[in-house]
Amino acid sequence: MEFALSGEQQELAATVRSLLAKRADPRVETYDESLWQTLCEQIGVAALGIPAEYGGAGFSLFESLVALEEVGRSLAPAPLLSSLVTSEALIAGADEDAKHRLLPRIATGEVAAFADASDAVNVLDGDLATLLVVATDDGLFEVDPEACERTWTPSMDQTVRLASVRVDTGSATRIAADGTAALDRARLVGAVGTAALAVGCASRALDMTVSNSQERVQFGRPIGSFQALKHRMADMLVELEMARSASWAASYAVSAHADNAEQLAHVAKAYCSDALAHIAGETVQLHGGIAITWEHDAQLVFKRAHALGQLYGAAHEHRALVAL
Repeated sequence: MEFALSGEQQELAATVRSLLAKRADPRVETYDESLWQTLCEQIGVAALGIPAEYGGAGFSLFESLVALEEVGRSLAPAPLLSSLVTSEALIAGADEDAKHRLLPRIATGEVAAFADASDAVNVLDGDLATLLVVATDDGLFEVDPEACERTWTPSMDQTVRLASVRVDTGSATRIAADGTAALDRARLVGAVGTAALAVGCASRALDMTVSNSQERVQFGRPIGSFQALKHRMADMLVELEMARSASWAASYAVSAHADNAEQLAHVAKAYCSDALAHIAGETVQLHGGIAITWEHDAQLVFKRAHALGQLYGAAHEHRALVAL
């Protein structure tokens, strides 16, 4: 099946891209709170996939992932994926009272995080969240972030913010007797969300590489005119477009709760992670020595590729789950 963005979806992507191009700074310490509020208030990125009855914009998960790809392109840190995973987990598994209480808070831009109590070591934005949802063997809980121990976990890419979260559910609010549905949805959305971020990052990497090849001159001519480099950049483009196709297919399937959603999510996460790793490596090599300096964005692409390759499961783990 061939996938293409609708006119409205293209306009959404262009609007998010334009704002991020003007305002995004990939070197901020955690994330730009002012930029995040602008994204939420003017574009509604956190509200896109939340139903209108819970204070959202009433679109679908797919639109949220379209916006997320543009966030990946910007290289800037933003709590969109963690809030998206949390909202989808609540929609899938929380009781109605919790949905009506918590989803409007996420829709307006409050940073949310979702944690699996059995593996609460690398919780995305876990130390920044003001709304924390935890799945345990005893159910799904709303936890006061100030009442639990949260520790930032240093990582290669510090813009992908991870934290260790220790939770005592004794004082938490149970919002579902069984957390399985929420946990399954969180894992699925996390995988396709990370794939979307990877595609955006890869797109940025290719644009940077092509631009550099047109500006950098050796032997009296732009290096982009050398046939060997043209072939390498063409291969990068092929990988990017295949990754985008895999990402969109999985995003649509997960958004529509299709029967093959889980399989497509595994394929997308595996392929997009590997594609970004290769494209990032080529970006560094084709830029030359400047790519490993702190001042150039190529090193940010390289770090992001490693971080996204591990987030919500490594490529080999997802490949092992694909039915052959």
